[in-house]
Amino acid sequence: MDEMRRRIIENCLEKEAAFCTSACPFGLDVREFVARMKRGSFNTAFRLYSNTVGFPAIVAALCDEPCKAVCPRDEVDAPISLRLLEDAAVAHAANRAPNSYNLPAKRERIAVVGAGISGLACALRLSNKKYRVDLFERSGRMGGGLWDELDPEVFLKDIELQFSNERYGLFLDRKITDIEELRPGYDAVYIATGPDGESFGLRPECPDGVPFASTLPGVFLGGGLLGAGRMEALNQGLKASLCIEDFFKTGAMRSHVPPPPTRMKLAPGTISRVPPITPSSGTSYTKEEAASEAARCIQCRCDACVRNCGMMNYFKKFPKRIEEEVRITITPGTLDGDGTVATRLISTCNQCGLCGEVCPEGIDVGEFLRGAHQAMHEKGAMPWAFHEFWLRDMDFSNSRRASLYAPPPSGAPCAALFFPGCQLGASDPRYVTMTYDFLLERSSGTALGLGCCGAPAIWAGDMKLFASVRERILAEWRELGEPQMILACPTCMTMFERYIPEVECRLLVDVLAESGVSPADRGNGAAVSVFDPCASRNMPDSQRAARDLVRAAGYELAPLPYEGKYAQCCSFGGHIDIAAPNYSAWLVDRRRNDGESPYVVYCSNCRDVLSHEGKRVRHVLDLFFGINDSPAPQPTFDERRRRRERLRSEMLSEYWPGLEPYGGEETVRSWSKLIMSPELREKMNRGRFLEEDALTAVERCEASGRRVKDPETGRFHGYEEIGYTTYWVEYEPSPEGFILHNAYSHRMKIELED
Repeated sequence: MDEMRRRIIENCLEKEAAFCTSACPFGLDVREFVARMKRGSFNTAFRLYSNTVGFPAIVAALCDEPCKAVCPRDEVDAPISLRLLEDAAVAHAANRAPNSYNLPAKRERIAVVGAGISGLACALRLSNKKYRVDLFERSGRMGGGLWDELDPEVFLKDIELQFSNERYGLFLDRKITDIEELRPGYDAVYIATGPDGESFGLRPECPDGVPFASTLPGVFLGGGLLGAGRMEALNQGLKASLCIEDFFKTGAMRSHVPPPPTRMKLAPGTISRVPPITPSSGTSYTKEEAASEAARCIQCRCDACVRNCGMMNYFKKFPKRIEEEVRITITPGTLDGDGTVATRLISTCNQCGLCGEVCPEGIDVGEFLRGAHQAMHEKGAMPWAFHEFWLRDMDFSNSRRASLYAPPPSGAPCAALFFPGCQLGASDPRYVTMTYDFLLERSSGTALGLGCCGAPAIWAGDMKLFASVRERILAEWRELGEPQMILACPTCMTMFERYIPEVECRLLVDVLAESGVSPADRGNGAAVSVFDPCASRNMPDSQRAARDLVRAAGYELAPLPYEGKYAQCCSFGGHIDIAAPNYSAWLVDRRRNDGESPYVVYCSNCRDVLSHEGKRVRHVLDLFFGINDSPAPQPTFDERRRRRERLRSEMLSEYWPGLEPYGGEETVRSWSKLIMSPELREKMNRGRFLEEDALTAVERCEASGRRVKDPETGRFHGYEEIGYTTYWVEYEPSPEGFILHNAYSHRMKIELED
């Protein structure tokens, strides 16, 4: 976690300057400038531009557009015409008067030698801040080289306008021959005498920055004197004012060191072709034309993570923001040490690795959040409500009610162990029974392992709990002779590869594809899309195998926008729907609409999630065995448990009748019948209120007598604490069992009086 945090802080490129801003000598925030132009906010765009460049009319007229050479649009259609946009900002702004700053006068005095564009820029910025500035110009006019490049009507008017609120001294026809004649009367000097001007012996061979801090305290050099072009000279004058202020505040003589080039990297496919806007007048934009040209800007930003990751896209949070929120959650500054800023966010990431795949720096926010989850769990600060249901489901899957590890029924040496995972049999028990029959036909030495790989514990950050699951799997695997494991679930595969690497594993879809057996289903050329589970991201061979099986079944493949190594989460991974139900619903809605054709998946969780949202979807096992050719109602959470129990019982009965019978010591078993309306059953399923928990609550209320009877209805009200949750039931006895009228749960703990 600490290493990934360091990488986020040091390597995340989110805040890197746009290419155009990096190339601009002034460092103009082009993204913001263009955004304002796009909105038609010419006044605010002009103000941003003017505050950045000092003399907006001069710069708009002379800008040589270094941004064009680096604009990514140049590779697609044409770069943004930023100079025309600058000109439009100047032309269409209703108020071009400079800001008037009501600041107290400063006591320091500054001499500026040279009234060309660089000296003027330095004098302007310092006089804006109410320093006492004197300009010395050897000729009889200000402007320097501007007279050779621009209509005096333009630049003299701009100079006059920008200085209109300031007081400064201007000394024309005043040639300075010795710098020492200025130093006694001034606290700082900026020498900007132009390309052929006097440097007073201070010009460096290799300046460490520009403007250059000379060996004389308070004396700086810049502009054309050091070889700068017109726009760079103006920029150096602006920067010289900062160097002088820094000298006043700290006494340090520091040259201005320009920022390093941007490290910006764009996500592939970011740019769509949009023709450039040509001015109808031939020379300048109308307001509408300027707004349209500004709209062509793609607002360059390294945002591949936010573009592709559902979680970051939904919450509009970049890695640095996430790191900051997680940091103050894990190590809060509150007196009680209780940070809650990002507890829900931490549990909203399914840790699929997509962000690390698309990030040019390889930053995996999911990896960081996995560590954060573990840290929060170790502190006892992670809300149990986000994960308790699925941790209980994992315990159920690994209990004697659903779990089974059995050797090859033929008695042959164990060569393989089929491990379908905890949800395949819950989705449809035939997926397990038919697959196991198929594997036995190919190899009589195939054992069976029913259980959970421990992913819910990892997603909950409970490494101690996962360690116990891991040791159980390893013990059973060693007992069977350490065979190769055949996994049906891509999530199980990622878990084994990362946390149980000593076990050699293969994915079931690979085994099926290599078997040479043709799928029983026939597609007859119908189009389907293979939906890759996010856990298969780094399994290209398995992804190809799934497509080979679909083609072998006679289907045509319709590609999805996100597949292969860019596979996206269906919303099941990480069990994020409890921590962020709205986000989970948004995510699955996007996934079901990624393609128009029906989907074929090789993850039962993807199948069930997408099918529940109305997407026509089939598992690759449906095609292979020719089953489930029409949509079936999705099982409730209770039915998913019952299916796993029946699966274990049926497998024992068919293949291992001599092994232990049905277990069931982990929970209260009852032959009582719970009767309820379909509406209540659906409500309980939505709230993950298991019917067996309701029955447990009813039976314990009956056994303990801790219940209250409503005299008007004759119904009983009672509760039972199971795990961290308190379950309430409203019921009445009946000859068939109990009629349940209502049920709900909450997190409050009830303290009974002695």
